[in-house]
Amino acid sequence: MPRIRLTLEYDGTDFVGWQRQLNGRSVQTVVEAALAELLGVWVQAVAAGRTDSGVHALGQVVAFDAPRPLPAQAYLRGLTGLLPPDVAVVAAAEVPDGFDPRRWATGKRYRYCLTRRPSRSPLLRRTHWELFGPLDVGAMQTAARALVGTHDFTSFRAADCEAPHARRTLRTVQLADFGETLQIELEGTAFLKHMVRNVVGSLVEVGRGKHPPEWIAELLAARDRTLAGPTAPAHGLTLVEVTYGDGPRDSATTS
Repeated sequence: MPRIRLTLEYDGTDFVGWQRQLNGRSVQTVVEAALAELLGVWVQAVAAGRTDSGVHALGQVVAFDAPRPLPAQAYLRGLTGLLPPDVAVVAAAEVPDGFDPRRWATGKRYRYCLTRRPSRSPLLRRTHWELFGPLDVGAMQTAARALVGTHDFTSFRAADCEAPHARRTLRTVQLADFGETLQIELEGTAFLKHMVRNVVGSLVEVGRGKHPPEWIAELLAARDRTLAGPTAPAHGLTLVEVTYGDGPRDSATTS
C-alpha cells in the first residue's frame, strides 16, 4: 500500500483542534471522512502536530496508507472537493513506507498575528489577537533574543503538558511590524504544549511596558510557569510549515 503525505491548510476557528475528540468537530475527523469517501475504505490519518482548538494551519502535514495508488491530482482536487470549505489539500506526494509526520520532522515554524488597532476589526477577529493599544516592538525584539537557542522552556509550557522534559531549541524568533498589525514567527526543532502562545503572551507584557526586556531571560532561568505572562488566544496562531530531512531524525522529541 502506498504511503501518502498531504499538506493541509485550514481555518481552525470551528474545530476543536486536529485530533479526533468527542466534544466537537476535529480536523482529523473531517479529513478521514473525506478520505473514506475518496478511497472507499477508512484509513487513519496521522499529523505532524496536534494543533489546539482554534489554531490555524498553512502547512500541517498528515500521512496515511492508501489502499491503491492515485495521482496527486486525486488528492489536490478530488479530496479537496470532498472536504468542507475550511480545509484544503495544498500538496500531495508518495513517501517511504515508514514516514511518520511527527517523528521525521526536523523543525516547525509558527506565526502569531496581533493587531493594535484601537477599534475592533470584523475581518481580523478570527486570525489576530486584538489588543486595542500600542506595543513597544523594539522592547519585544530585544526580549525575544533571549529565547533563541537551546533552553529549558518550563516557564512557557502548559500545566498539563505531557512532554518528558522542557528542553527545546528555537532557531529564530522574528517580529515583523506592519503598522497596526504585528507578526511574531518562531522556528524551532519542536515545541511544548502552548509554548508559542505563552511566549507571545509574555512578549506582549514586555511590549505593554509591564516588564523590561530582561524579564524574558529571567523567566527562562526561573523555570516557573506561574511567573510568566498569560497564554495568548489560540485564534492568532498558525502552523506555517513543518520541515523534514531524508529520514527519521536521530532522537525523538515531542512537539
